[in-house]
Amino acid sequence: MFLGLLPAPLVTWTIAASTVAAMFVRPRRIPEAIWACLGAGLLLAFHLIPFSEALGAITKGYDVYLFLTGMMVLAELARRENVFDWLAGIALRAAAGSRARLFTLVYLVGIAVTTVLSNDATAVVLTPAVYAVMKRAKGDPLPYLFACAFIANAASFVLPISNPANLVTFGNNLPTLLTWLRMFLLPSGVAILATYVIMRLRFRKTLQGEVSSSLEDIQLSIAGKSTLLGIIAIAGVLMFCSATGQSLGITICITAFAITLVITLWDRQALFAVGRGVSWSVLPLVAGLFVIVEALDSAGGLQLARNLLEKLTEWPPLAANLATAFGFAFASNFINNLPVGLIGASALHASPMSSRLASAVLIGIDLGPNLSVTGSLATILWLIALRREKLQVSAWSFFKVGVIVMPLALFLACLFLSFTSLQNNHQPAEPKRSATNLSGITPNEIRQIIPKESPDAAHAIKQ
Repeated sequence: MFLGLLPAPLVTWTIAASTVAAMFVRPRRIPEAIWACLGAGLLLAFHLIPFSEALGAITKGYDVYLFLTGMMVLAELARRENVFDWLAGIALRAAAGSRARLFTLVYLVGIAVTTVLSNDATAVVLTPAVYAVMKRAKGDPLPYLFACAFIANAASFVLPISNPANLVTFGNNLPTLLTWLRMFLLPSGVAILATYVIMRLRFRKTLQGEVSSSLEDIQLSIAGKSTLLGIIAIAGVLMFCSATGQSLGITICITAFAITLVITLWDRQALFAVGRGVSWSVLPLVAGLFVIVEALDSAGGLQLARNLLEKLTEWPPLAANLATAFGFAFASNFINNLPVGLIGASALHASPMSSRLASAVLIGIDLGPNLSVTGSLATILWLIALRREKLQVSAWSFFKVGVIVMPLALFLACLFLSFTSLQNNHQPAEPKRSATNLSGITPNEIRQIIPKESPDAAHAIKQ
């Protein structure tokens, strides 16, 4: 019982739901990171999660923190050196004054950036570049900004490196590049195309007519050209790591800082400017969400996910995939897809018979966040990027578009998932436990492993 009045699981779920609601609404425009850390702090203050388990939850995400840090450093460097403004200017001139053609070009650039640099790069870097171009061209930026946000999620499972949530969901058992493409290339292609068609129809009136293409020619400096070469190089390094199963987080982080140091040969203030420009609040935001999910695990979240997945294995394959994907999609919007990826990986690991649903779990986690602004870290980063440009897009405005785009794209992706022959061959590994969390197994997990009738159960739980 909690304070002798309420069951602890009820209070845990209430705090989690309230935290996400506050992140969605942002009362008094308080940043999302503050609400995530406040929710985690309340769980600790009310002893709903031991400090050791909270610390273990935070350390689980070390690869994600490194990946995000590297991508944000690289993105801020490209922003400072005008790389993406230069690319967006090329796209505007290539559109030859057509709003619809410009929308298509922005969408194609978004696919490329998301695929090889991650959805966070699309949200953090491409978004302000597109806004700057549309502002100078005196056009309505909203359809193009939404294109950045939605393609960031729709293309986020083309490759393992396209979304940090992929690292969380599959952990150390990340499929090799060839296996991944056999599993996800067709579903992701369908999701990308469906999202494009729906958005073109949704904004068809706004995209009619012409937009000014008289934009000053942006010339890249030596530092800018070197940054562009660095981005190409880092994309190649990530592809290599993905193909060979190497760790992505430490690679992207070290490479991004190395590129920044090289750029200081021409831009001596680059290192300090990039350090000031990075949205470091993203890291405590992710850490707070991991703590909240760990508490939900102890409150029965893991067992609930495991039971549901086991039930779904009895369904016909297509129905099971649809139910799994939509279930994890809605859960991602309730909590955020990074921590939901942890729950999904743990549930799949605890129930080997559910492993054939792993692909559907990942698609739901990656594509589902196109429903709301709280669904993925990329969308939150997209909002932060817009706020830096003094532009506010409400959660309701995003939802009105997402409620049309996401369900159909997710349905078609699951439908084509049934054509991938290797979807049953991979099961995510259980996320690593921290050494600070004793044995790394919570009492709830012991109860799942040791039958209640066992005379050793009570002793094991006490230990």
